[in-house]
Amino acid sequence: MKLSTAALLSFAAGFAIASPLLEKRANPKGIDISHFQGTVNFNTVKANGISFVYIKATEGTTFTDPDFSSHYSGATNAGLIRGAYHFAHPDASSGATQAKFFLAHGGGWSSDGITLPGALDIEYNPSGAECYGLSASAMVSWIKDFSDTYHSSTGVYPVIYTTTGWWTTCTGNSAAFASTNPLWIARYASSVGTLPAGWSFQTFWQYADSGPNPGDQDEFNGSMQGLKNLALG
Repeated sequence: MKLSTAALLSFAAGFAIASPLLEKRANPKGIDISHFQGTVNFNTVKANGISFVYIKATEGTTFTDPDFSSHYSGATNAGLIRGAYHFAHPDASSGATQAKFFLAHGGGWSSDGITLPGALDIEYNPSGAECYGLSASAMVSWIKDFSDTYHSSTGVYPVIYTTTGWWTTCTGNSAAFASTNPLWIARYASSVGTLPAGWSFQTFWQYADSGPNPGDQDEFNGSMQGLKNLALG
């Protein structure tokens, strides 16, 4: 299902609708993790008030996170809403190739109410040119290739994780994805700040790289029901 502007706005509207039995709080808290966190006690994480977790599955076209399966099953068994993310290397292969690699190694989606759409982690190059040697127009094309391939396979568009600074520099602040892809913005401050072009709101906010729970600390922009709606597609 295409996440159109209307669909994204319906999520926003749904954020304000809460069942008194389900909604312990607005803006459910979450974490994102990888093998760097090692073993995670997800029952403790849930008891600490965490509602969702994004788990690293893949990177580029050759790396699969060795702890993905244990993290994913642990989060599931603890009753957390969970999803997978892919760390992009746009200099390594096409967007379609990396989307297919992600899908083949845990990045899929199903409308079960507990699986979040896969996330594309597109950000600063950890080991080279900031924009991976791509022009802004080439980067936009790469992201579209990944996004469209993921959508063709799952029926939903991937969440895009990025920072406003990187997005502005490396895509020319493209507004091409705001009507289809939920935004997961990273900004370690007291507010989300200025969002990339086109998005009027963020779906997720990574507000700290450490905290009381393992991994990065995140927040969903809405209610628990809104989070479940996103997992339902």
